[in-house]
Amino acid sequence: MSGPRLVLIVCAAQIAVQIGAYVWAALLPRLRAEWGIGPAEAGIVTGAFYFAYMATAPVLVSLTDRVDAKRVYLLGATLIACGHLGFAYLADGFWPAIIARALAGAGWAGVYMTGLKLLADRVDARLMRRAVAWHAAGIGVSGALSFVFGDIVADAYGWQAAFAISGWIAVGATGLVLLAAPSAPPPETDGPPAALLDFRPVLKNREAMAYALTYCVHTWEMSVLRGWIVAFLGYVAIRAPDAAIGWVGPAMAATGLALIGTAASVYGNELSIRIGRPRIVLMATLLSATAAVLLGVAGPTTYWLAVALALASGAAIWLDSSTLTGGTSEAAAPGERGRTLALHTTLGYAGGAAGPVVMGLILAAFSGADGYTDLAWAAGFLHVAVLGLFMRLWFKRLVAASGPAGP
Repeated sequence: MSGPRLVLIVCAAQIAVQIGAYVWAALLPRLRAEWGIGPAEAGIVTGAFYFAYMATAPVLVSLTDRVDAKRVYLLGATLIACGHLGFAYLADGFWPAIIARALAGAGWAGVYMTGLKLLADRVDARLMRRAVAWHAAGIGVSGALSFVFGDIVADAYGWQAAFAISGWIAVGATGLVLLAAPSAPPPETDGPPAALLDFRPVLKNREAMAYALTYCVHTWEMSVLRGWIVAFLGYVAIRAPDAAIGWVGPAMAATGLALIGTAASVYGNELSIRIGRPRIVLMATLLSATAAVLLGVAGPTTYWLAVALALASGAAIWLDSSTLTGGTSEAAAPGERGRTLALHTTLGYAGGAAGPVVMGLILAAFSGADGYTDLAWAAGFLHVAVLGLFMRLWFKRLVAASGPAGP
């Protein structure tokens, strides 16, 4: 099978398994009301996906250095399908929702970086460099559409249908990879294989760790925005009921945000090829911190300003998404790409797990008896900005030994 055709197959499968990714975020306001849960509990349900990912990714992604990545991918896609279908048919409150989202998160650990590893073991380095961006683009577009997909299906057929359809589409993705993607053994390495979870060689790789640690904060920012943006825009819309929202409601705005972010990720990767990855990372971290402050402080004043700032924030956050993953992949030592990507994605989703929970706790701490307040949202987005600026300084320090990183 040709390399471009395989990239197309894997990207198509990733689109299918990702279509239900943010249905929970899109339906969070209505399920909060239906189940009677607070912002802290809602943040925990959102974080369950990332916690499960963080717990299982080190094993599943590292395993691809020993077994065919296709086998691990099939396991992950099956778990995603089970998570969505379980949410559709069994979830009726806080604890079942946590279990279903955790299943989906564990499944995502088996398909996200594993999909990249599946490609890296089968296509040449030149094609792989752009395949990273298109892989991320397919995931990003599908994730973006999942907001409006969940909202439209839930309005027409109920929220259970949104999760059920997501689950059956994931079943289709499993069949696509099973039948269309060729099997291949993992690349051979010299000497006996290292222990499955021995990350000591990766931790000594200064360049890889610079990108992986920054990816942790990047995913923290991204999961806060994707997990809470519908609730935030809904708050602003209710606070100014005379605003002309039209057809661009919170779920549609969230879809636009993720689509713009995906385009920014592809553009950032192409730009990094010309000017270098460190410069893109430093640019993106500064822009995303600035956008977070503006979103929290000025966003609650009017709905359309909130939408505009949310779109700008998404573009800034996503700008270095493919760049960070590509940087870690290229920095990996021969025979250690699986473990390197495992640590990269584990650190990333550790941030993804913590971000929505911390945001929920901040919102709960600063909200009033009647619900959210402007101060609560300002404090929530401010913590994202502070964390991002800190990581920007740390990234610059980590890459200093390998040459100038840029302004």
